[in-house]
Amino acid sequence: MRALISYPPYSSHYQESHLDALTLHRIHFGFTITYHYLFPQLTMGLALLIVILKTLALRTAVPEASAQYDTASRFWAKIFAVNFLLGVVTGIPMEFQFGTNWSEFSRRTGGVIGMPLAMEGIFSFFLESAFLGLFLFGEKRLSRRMHWLSAFLVFFGSWISGFFIIVTNAWMQHPVGYKLLPNGVYEVASFTQLLFNPWAWLEYAHNMCAAVVTASFVMAAVGALYLLQNREGPYGRIFLKLGVVAGLISCTLQVFPTGDLHGKYMAKHQPTAIAAMEGLFHTEKGAGMILLGQPNYDSQTIDNPFVVNKVLSFLIYGTTAAEVQGLDQFPRDQWPSTLPLLFYSYHIMVGLGTWFSAIMALAAFLLWRGKLYSSRWVLWSLLLSWPLPYIATTAGWMTAEIGRQPWLVYGLIRTSQGTSTHVGAANSLFTLLGFLGMYTVLSLLWIILVYTHIQSGPHAPDHASHSQSVPA
Repeated sequence: MRALISYPPYSSHYQESHLDALTLHRIHFGFTITYHYLFPQLTMGLALLIVILKTLALRTAVPEASAQYDTASRFWAKIFAVNFLLGVVTGIPMEFQFGTNWSEFSRRTGGVIGMPLAMEGIFSFFLESAFLGLFLFGEKRLSRRMHWLSAFLVFFGSWISGFFIIVTNAWMQHPVGYKLLPNGVYEVASFTQLLFNPWAWLEYAHNMCAAVVTASFVMAAVGALYLLQNREGPYGRIFLKLGVVAGLISCTLQVFPTGDLHGKYMAKHQPTAIAAMEGLFHTEKGAGMILLGQPNYDSQTIDNPFVVNKVLSFLIYGTTAAEVQGLDQFPRDQWPSTLPLLFYSYHIMVGLGTWFSAIMALAAFLLWRGKLYSSRWVLWSLLLSWPLPYIATTAGWMTAEIGRQPWLVYGLIRTSQGTSTHVGAANSLFTLLGFLGMYTVLSLLWIILVYTHIQSGPHAPDHASHSQSVPA
């Protein structure tokens, strides 16, 4: 459903201050989907980490240590539940926006995107929500293995749910397995091609790694907080250790192979997006990678560039002598919208990804040396870094969606052709302001609930646990 996010086209000659209906529809969906995805990315990542905690509880022979892992999983299950609830509440309005703001898009593509979206709701969401209830409230009624199974099925449901959403988005990025009917409507010609779209699998792997990165940083930050405050006994070490190990693995996979393969596939099928992301206005052999700079749309250059020579050609084609197509090879009406925003979003994502890999590698090294728990400056770095994965994920999705512009379905339907023509700018602005107000209230509620739970800690009165530490 993130597939509709886009931004108004950039032009140095665009002087008008008013916003038309199309622009507001795009801003409206961009806002609601960006806010919504703050919650699923944490739940999908936490689902995996909770399963790991439950597995450790089952496999640990020391009763006190096993109880601590159970308490730790119970603690994170409550945070999972809060995020799951807000994810549901903020996800429902997007279903309606397909009809209210993007009715022409829904009419023409509903025969394709309706199938994976329905499967996400019928199979994945109900699986996840049903077993989440068992996991949260059935611990005393289920055996330990059955309770572990309920945790695993919550994880499985959440990740399958993400897959069907990604399949929908991937079809819009790289449409396959469809046929066009005489009335201009698209329908599925091959469900197998739709489901096994190579773009979907690459995007899915990259996206789920990002979800684990987010959860790992959040868990590590809570552990670092407890250690810095010298509280909660062994739980700070449990959270920090699992967060750092999972974070190092997911950060590595985020770069290679998932990010590398996805970038190469995009270069093959969306060369304009790659050129705009890299600020490459002119075709170049041995193209360099621009680390810093400001894209100048008028002169078609990068101001104040800091370039690593020939790296871009090597990353895409495996040789420093390869030619990389620039924007000059494509008509202007096929350039991605808001080029500066696309350029900056991509570089923010890459820059933060570099920081994630570096701090997790350092933390893992100190963990291996037995010095992490006492290295306060590293603990502070991990604690203060918890919001950054949210920024990086948002920037990554903006890169993907702005890079697809001006197409709503790449090569088939332009964004301007998918809007609801009978919903005016005033209506869209009114509902956008309403969502801003409601989501402000939801944000305050989320902050209060999560902050209170973290401050209460795993030693909350209703779940007393032993004081013996887990062996580090």
